[in-house]
Amino acid sequence: MGEENEEVWEGIEGLPETDSSVMFATSGATFTIPDTSLHPITKSIAVFVIFIAASGFLNGLDYASPESGIVQPDEFVYQLSKTAPPNSAMFDGFIYDDVGEPIEGALVHLEWEETPGFFNSSEMYTDANGSFSFEEIKPGLARINIVVERDNYSDLLQERILLSPPAFIEPYGFTNLDFHVPSQEEYAEQPCRFGQETCSIREIDRTGEQMENPRMDPSAAGIYIMIGFAFMGVSIISVGFVIWALKTGSVAILRMSTMFAFFGMGHYYAACILGLTAFLLTFAIPKRKKVLQDGDVEANLQSSL
Repeated sequence: MGEENEEVWEGIEGLPETDSSVMFATSGATFTIPDTSLHPITKSIAVFVIFIAASGFLNGLDYASPESGIVQPDEFVYQLSKTAPPNSAMFDGFIYDDVGEPIEGALVHLEWEETPGFFNSSEMYTDANGSFSFEEIKPGLARINIVVERDNYSDLLQERILLSPPAFIEPYGFTNLDFHVPSQEEYAEQPCRFGQETCSIREIDRTGEQMENPRMDPSAAGIYIMIGFAFMGVSIISVGFVIWALKTGSVAILRMSTMFAFFGMGHYYAACILGLTAFLLTFAIPKRKKVLQDGDVEANLQSSL
């Protein structure tokens, strides 16, 4: 047995040695990884979104400045009143004289346009506290006529007001305004309506000076200012998302910024369309891939180890 094993080993040792070098065959395949660098289109969209957000911020600044700007609170409330449900306004307040004392028994006559070309009206007398209240009337522009009987004269005060529509989920809009009837001396200085030397009905009409800016509830102006700050906040958030997207190269984050920019536009429908356009453009950004070279593969392997 020992001799046979030695012959086997001698046979194996006599075999020709093979070449120890390793041979690789390539199929032409390449290694690719997502490219995190921003595509030029992405940068252009980011600049576009910043422009839209800046417009939204200026729009909010306009809202937050009720005494100036392009849009005034009364214009904003009036536009909302056009689509408000009918009979959804409540109106109350107090009537005072020139020294601040409540007037009892003053006639309060309210007129408003129910439908185009058709006007409705309602009237009541103030109580001992000088208060009045109208319920379930149409929101929008109206005229109030206040008649005070004193010393054989009927002193009439006319003012133009804006009745607030319902806000958010409230079923009714509330308007609270106080009115101060001028003194008898001021009425005595007014000319009679039809040019007579003396008249029993003396009138002070403020509707002309209130044509551009009718009187409205102060709380409605407060809501208008809050909306302005909300628009400014949304615009700032949109810019923050743009900066985040530029740093990370994330298209999803940039797409989120366009949504904030869209909701920061307020009533400017053209700017809203720009925000929607930017949102749709983010889906047109091509995905970039990076081809790994031999050195890149080795560097990635070493970094992973």
